Amino acid sequence: MTAVETGLRWETVCLLERLQPERGAAALVEGRQVAVFRLHDDSVHAIGNIDPFSGAAVLSRGIVGDKGGVPVVASPVYKQAFSLLDGHCLDEPDVAVAVYAVRVDDHRVQIGLP
Repeated sequence: MTAVETGLRWETVCLLERLQPERGAAALVEGRQVAVFRLHDDSVHAIGNIDPFSGAAVLSRGIVGDKGGVPVVASPVYKQAFSLLDGHCLDEPDVAVAVYAVRVDDHRVQIGLP
């Protein structure tokens, strides 16, 4: 756990087994729309679910892949790719979505909130 993660409150969103590899799932965490992704290597990432270009809560339904070695999700609306590592849009570098700390504790996927 990093120093940044120590001050977080952890909210359980689901069991790891409920997340299909390379697919997203939407969660509502304390009023925040969060898109949670499990990759083939079993790493789990969480970003904001609201597509900043369309305003729709759809990023959890996007296509997961990689772009230049960066794991991304492509928005199902206008197809912009968002990094699952830092939330930045690879197609429009000045645009980003929120990124949430994630941990798996006893098979439970948890999102870190400030």
